[in-house]
Amino acid sequence: MEFNRETALCEAILFLESEPLTVKVLSNKAQLSEEVVEKCIENLKEKYTAEDSGIELSMITGGWAITPKKEYWAVLKEFYGSKREGRLSKSAMETLAIIAYRQPITRAEIEAIRGVGVDNMIRMLFDRNLIKEVGKKDAPGRPTLFGTTKEFLKLFRLNSIAELPKLDEDDEERFELAR
Repeated sequence: MEFNRETALCEAILFLESEPLTVKVLSNKAQLSEEVVEKCIENLKEKYTAEDSGIELSMITGGWAITPKKEYWAVLKEFYGSKREGRLSKSAMETLAIIAYRQPITRAEIEAIRGVGVDNMIRMLFDRNLIKEVGKKDAPGRPTLFGTTKEFLKLFRLNSIAELPKLDEDDEERFELAR
């Protein structure tokens, strides 16, 4: 492995950062060229593929982050997952669940399912980068359609929306009210 010291420096920076870093930002923080940082990232990816490593280098929302390997998350989430998930109120979680399971979905459809206005929830979820505008519905007024973001996947440790737990029949029926 070439660039041992540089790789160790990049690893330390990624360890200390709470948010994913792009190659450019990592390059600035490490005071290394982007080409060297890219080689360091490859070195770290290779290092973390070892069976005795509990962490991996993940590309999340366009940046690199050191994360626990997915195979260990089932054990870890009981102690470490609730801190992140606890930041959202019950109302925000319910709104986010509706968007996640029924995306793309309009504000009116979310309100029909929840039975209350969701303006504040949508604004807060949008500000936290958990949802985004994904288009306009082909309907009168062309209402905005919402969907989840990569940040949502990161928060819930999902590779894709397809990994969401399946809904039971009662929830499925409730989520269908607006359609």
